[in-house]
Amino acid sequence: MFSKLSGLSGVVVVTVLLSACTSSNESFTVKVNQVSPSGVGADLGTVTVTPAPDGGVEFTPNLHDLPPGEHAFRVHENPSCEAGSKNDMMMAAHAAGAALDSLPGLTVDDKGFATNSVVARNLKLTDLEGRSLVIDSDVDTSSDNPPLKGGGTRVACGIIK
Repeated sequence: MFSKLSGLSGVVVVTVLLSACTSSNESFTVKVNQVSPSGVGADLGTVTVTPAPDGGVEFTPNLHDLPPGEHAFRVHENPSCEAGSKNDMMMAAHAAGAALDSLPGLTVDDKGFATNSVVARNLKLTDLEGRSLVIDSDVDTSSDNPPLKGGGTRVACGIIK
């Protein structure tokens, strides 16, 4: 009787350990706040970050109170949404640092809600921890030829933990 129980216990322990080591079920829920040159402001909702079914990473926003239209959506190098100084001028979420990767654009409906998922095929979840997620006021122009100055001012930010 004891050997049957210990064999079953061993199977359960191995299954639990394998489940704990699997990263395919990992995700991040990023709290997003309004940002301005004076700092971090009101809560705007969340973005859930999960592995995409066909590879890459899926970003699923549940955001509100954003300006309607298309917005640049980017992963930035630093885990901070604080304002910072650039050329003696305070800038919203400047402490987030430079953009590491531009995501597909974020669409905000005419009532200020963003709920449509976007997928970044070139990213992995492991690329994101300790970074920030930034939403700009305008569309992403960094891929234009010639490139313009990005996506305008930063209007929202969240830290990926």
